[in-house]
Amino acid sequence: MGVGSGRLYAAVAAGGFRRYATYRTATAAGVFTNTVFGLVLVYTYLALWDEKPQLGGYDQAQAVTYVWLGQALLSTLAIAGGGIEDELMERIRTGDIAVDLYRPADLQLWWLAADVGRSLFQLLGRGVLPFVFGSVFFPVALPGDVATWAAFLVAVGLAMLVGFALRFLVALSAFWLMDGVGTTQLAMIAGMFCSGMLLPLNVFPGTLGEVVRVLPWSSLLQAPADVLLGEADPWGTFAFQGAWAVALLGAGRLVQAAATRRVVVQGG
Repeated sequence: MGVGSGRLYAAVAAGGFRRYATYRTATAAGVFTNTVFGLVLVYTYLALWDEKPQLGGYDQAQAVTYVWLGQALLSTLAIAGGGIEDELMERIRTGDIAVDLYRPADLQLWWLAADVGRSLFQLLGRGVLPFVFGSVFFPVALPGDVATWAAFLVAVGLAMLVGFALRFLVALSAFWLMDGVGTTQLAMIAGMFCSGMLLPLNVFPGTLGEVVRVLPWSSLLQAPADVLLGEADPWGTFAFQGAWAVALLGAGRLVQAAATRRVVVQGG
């Protein structure tokens, strides 16, 4: 990718950031919703950890931190939906995707840049305030060294790649299914359950816990959380997330190529 292409995708990312920044009322409502939902989860977690201290290897402060981190990353990574996949699916359904395919830009990179812009705004505009609120009013376990925070941010960046790659594949299914509602709902359920949004994955027992921790969704919340909480080797976490990002983005390119051939054959 040349300098000109890099500037193009940077401009697309900046445009995605500005676009979501215009929805001020929706952002304020999102901050309120995440904070309220975080409070519900915190008190649920506190009751669980009162009964079983060190549940899943976390102490109570770590569990509380995990809750507020989840609220910060829920919209950032579009774990429950709300990313670019809905718009992309609609463009496929209406046939407007043909315009995207004729652009002098790669389809996957274009939508990745747009989603990165969206993610950054959601992190700063909607994610930070609930996390700060939780850190002020509840006992949390936050690292005191810059290196851990830096490693956490790298893990969040890789989580953005994995999250986009998953949702891009879901969106591309509309080339064959046309109506992507069912696929989107299945993806949302998988994201909420397998990312650890409802409960940390290390709480899951036996084989179930082992399986969900190696699935790509664990890269979204569980992996960055363990890095921030000092419960995982950062480099091993980066390797795990990076491997899934490469595999899923590669799968996306293969599906994109097949979808493009389908459009050409149909005369789109």
